[in-house]
Amino acid sequence: MKWDSLWINAHLITLQHNDYGTQTNAALAVKNGKIAWIGSTDELPGKPQDLATTVHDAKGACITPGLIDCHTHLVFAGDRYSEFEQRLNGATYEDIAKAGGGIRSTVKATRAASEAALFEASLPRAQAMLSHGVTTVEIKSGYGLDLETELKMLAVAERIDNTSPLTVCPTFLGAHALPEAFADNQDGYIDLVCNEMIPAIAAKKAAIAVDAFCETIGFTPEQVTRVFNAAKKHGLPVKLHAEQLSDLNGAALAANYQALSADHLEYINEDSIKAMAASGTTAVLLPGAFYFLQETRKPPIDLFRKHQVPIAIATDCNPGSSPTTSLPLMINMACVLWKMTPLEALQGVTLHAAKALGMEDRIGSLAVGKQADFVLWNIKAPAELAYWIGSNPCQSVVKSGTVLPKEGSHPVA
Repeated sequence: MKWDSLWINAHLITLQHNDYGTQTNAALAVKNGKIAWIGSTDELPGKPQDLATTVHDAKGACITPGLIDCHTHLVFAGDRYSEFEQRLNGATYEDIAKAGGGIRSTVKATRAASEAALFEASLPRAQAMLSHGVTTVEIKSGYGLDLETELKMLAVAERIDNTSPLTVCPTFLGAHALPEAFADNQDGYIDLVCNEMIPAIAAKKAAIAVDAFCETIGFTPEQVTRVFNAAKKHGLPVKLHAEQLSDLNGAALAANYQALSADHLEYINEDSIKAMAASGTTAVLLPGAFYFLQETRKPPIDLFRKHQVPIAIATDCNPGSSPTTSLPLMINMACVLWKMTPLEALQGVTLHAAKALGMEDRIGSLAVGKQADFVLWNIKAPAELAYWIGSNPCQSVVKSGTVLPKEGSHPVA
């Protein structure tokens, strides 16, 4: 039986073990959307044209697994560039919030947008990610803060999944911020999230996970516990924004619920890291937000290494604190800002990002039986992906064995 397609003369970066898993002069075969064979081009069991319907000569290009952006807020309406300018001119976060800015301005714009308008605003961001080698993306809700708009955001995420080559993982983030209507009733809003939103979203199968923001400007560990209990009751795994601005032991709480991931983590303590290691919870780090907000407290990379907690890297694409769609740029930032190695950063957007989504058995490395999602890069070695700043050496993207048409990058809308 012939393979559907075969790539020869490739420089494979398989990431199957705790190294690049480099194979030179290699070949990779695809059958029914999955990787069917990997090995040396010289060891193919016959002539390439006799083995596969379509043969591609990689001409020495590096092939990595498709990149995975495991933390984004990609679906939103409006923009916040004026706030960026205001902050650079001396305005504080409080000044901007009092003037109706901040997350509430995004909530207002997202509530006002029709589903069609929201899709039209969000799709170019997804296409830009795809053009930079991303084949799987997590998209959070959280700019609705009412059931109708949260469902609308998740419907847009599903529409992106259905109309683009990307695999989209939708996450419900109702406990993202406090809506204006509940300004003096934080527990009342958590009641709404737990008793109405999560049951409705679970019934519609609109999300595959539940997230929350555990922080002094977000929700307390006690309130997050209620959200997690509601998620657990409805069979939804959890993840958590934790320890971004202070240490509330949110990561340890997430680990106690076997969370897929705890994200941000600049202020995490070692006991919480040990708890994450014991529970298998992935650390998702977000260098774009660290850079854009001009933070100085770095996540404790050495402690994650010491306790062997897998580290994922993501864009955190959002209008307020990380307006980027370039995951390769995040690879560079993780290395430059936090002294991660190029290997660690590449694992962070492939193997470990897959684990942060509970998908490591399907994607994240090049192995027989896994989904044939991979990228051909115009680079000489994988460390080059961490080396270039803001360029895009993506040569072509293959999704489930299909070579995608080359598209230009799109700006953040």
